[in-house]
Amino acid sequence: MRFVGPIAAAVMLGLGLSLGACVHSGLAPGKTGAQAASVNVQLAIEYMKIDKLSAARETIERALTQDGGNANVQLTAGLIYERLNETAKAEKAYSLAARLGRQDPNIQNNYAGFLCRTGKAAAGEKLFVETARNPAYQTPEVALVNAGVCVESVGDALDAERYFNKALALRPNLPEAILQLGNLAMDSGDAAQALSFTQRYLAANPANAEVLWLGFRAQRKLGDNTAAAGFARRVQTEFPNSEQAQLMRSGTNR
Repeated sequence: MRFVGPIAAAVMLGLGLSLGACVHSGLAPGKTGAQAASVNVQLAIEYMKIDKLSAARETIERALTQDGGNANVQLTAGLIYERLNETAKAEKAYSLAARLGRQDPNIQNNYAGFLCRTGKAAAGEKLFVETARNPAYQTPEVALVNAGVCVESVGDALDAERYFNKALALRPNLPEAILQLGNLAMDSGDAAQALSFTQRYLAANPANAEVLWLGFRAQRKLGDNTAAAGFARRVQTEFPNSEQAQLMRSGTNR
């Protein structure tokens, strides 16, 4: 289950911070607790990105002692604890982040995703819808797509389709919504509709392995092996390390 949206609002990634930088348990000279926590949050996310989860945990827990009342510190702790499969700690951190950042729709979006991933689809859907209605949220279509992904995960294809179409009404070329509708069509056996969504996606957005895989499966079901082979070549040449390319090499054409 993959949701759309930023990892955390106001958490800056890719700032060129060295992972070898000296991080102390106390405050660096001239830094407040909030400033030191901000640096540690950034370092923790960088550690998480390269799967150094033990270092990520140590660093985010330092940030929690420095500025535990900061919503983004708690949100990052939730992300890291979730990656570590420490669900109870993740739930505590995410929920506190949501309370501290109740006016931050990006934080609410992240918490809703966690709820959906941990078997609380109804609560996650509700929060995504509330987030979409928040006038401070500049991309409500993202929350609507996420609501669709959430309800689809518990087998509600009709409501998922409704959410994806609502997202497209706000942003007609939104790639995630088009792809989700194409996958729904393919899952329901409508290969022609799935191909139509594939073509719509590619007419307005750069290709990725997922949409090319959808086109490949749709064309195979429609019996156009030449067109299917064209999609397959693009997956293998443009995205050779993708999951879809690996499935093709293994002979899986689901």
